[in-house]
Formats: sequence, structure tokens, C-alpha cells
Amino acid sequence: MIAAGAAGIVFGARVQKVVGSAFGSGLGGLLPGGDRFRIYTVTSSFPEISNSGYRLRVTGLVDRPLNLTLDDLKSMPKTKLVKDFQCVTGWRVPQVHWEGVRLSEVLASAGLKSSAAALTFGSYDGLDTESLTLDQAQRPDVVVAYRMLDAPITTDHGGPVRLYVAPMYGYKSLKWLSSIQVVENAAPGYWEQNGYSTDAWVGASNQRDDKPIS
Repeated sequence: MIAAGAAGIVFGARVQKVVGSAFGSGLGGLLPGGDRFRIYTVTSSFPEISNSGYRLRVTGLVDRPLNLTLDDLKSMPKTKLVKDFQCVTGWRVPQVHWEGVRLSEVLASAGLKSSAAALTFGSYDGLDTESLTLDQAQRPDVVVAYRMLDAPITTDHGGPVRLYVAPMYGYKSLKWLSSIQVVENAAPGYWEQNGYSTDAWVGASNQRDDKPIS
């Protein structure tokens, strides 16, 4: 069973569906294919970042570059969401409670230059990256999150701070968020460079808004 679970992480949706069918939401929930979170990392390790040592750098085409602590983020207007988390490989965790600050609030604090049109994101793991257009980033359901599942975000889930992009597949919700750079053009992130779509809207089959809002 452990081998089957590991294979699900490596080979994706087909193996995950087999594991889910075989084990259901009990033991199977601990393996790829059940109805709980599967833990992914592109570096085979988790970066350890203390709450006191956490910093989020906001740079690029901004009026005021920022170096935000966790307390700084918590002092900003708080937002809460209850949304599904949908992985591109097929598994889903329904009705996850998220808490943090809207990405649009962070960008407003930095101030955007007229040429700003996109964002690139960096991770404390030193390898994973992501990107969004400015229109996507300013949606109300795109959050710099510091709580999920009614608790502070744990290291394995990408804490103390991660990105959560509600209407897109999970690879867009970058773990261990370390930096936001405002740029003119969105660059493909780690997963896009490995064959995934840059515009990762979840389809209507998941009862999700798969179109940007104005």
C-alpha cells in the first residue's frame, strides 16, 4: 500500500484513482487517491521557517518595496474563505477553511507602477516558482494564507505562509511563499516548465468559477 501511494505521487492521476477505489476515504485518505491532502514537494524536503524568522519580500515594479513579517501580514485586513482544494492529478479536498490577507491588499500596500502586469512568486524551498497575471492576482479569492484547516499552516502544508489561488489547480497555490516580484510579463513557473498549463482554471465540473472576474 505504501508503494502504491508513492507511485501515485510519481505517476499521477491513474494510479491515484486505483488507490482511491481500493481504499476509499479511510486508510486511502492517507495515500494518493483518498479524500485528504497529499503532500508534495519538488525538492524531497521541507524548508523549516520559524514564525519569527519569516519574511515576504515584495519587489519589482512597485512604489514601496516591502519586507513583511508574519505579524505584518496578520495586521493587514483579514479575509476568510471556505473553498475546495483541487489537484490537477484528480484528487480534491472539499470545503477547506483558509485565512490570511488578500494578495490585492499586499499589492496595494506596495503600490503598483503603471507598467505592472504580472507577478512571479518564489518559495523558500529554493526551486518552486509560480506566476499570475495582475488581473488574476487581484481576485478576491487569491490569498496570502497563514491559516488553513482552522490552525496555523504547518510546514508540510507550506507554512508558515503560502499562496492560495482558489479558482486554479493546486500547483498554483505555492508553498513556503518567500517572494513576490511585480513584472511586466508573467513567466512560466516550475510546473508550467514541466508541461502544466499557465492558466490553471479549475473547470465547472468542480463547481468552480473557471473564468476571471472583472
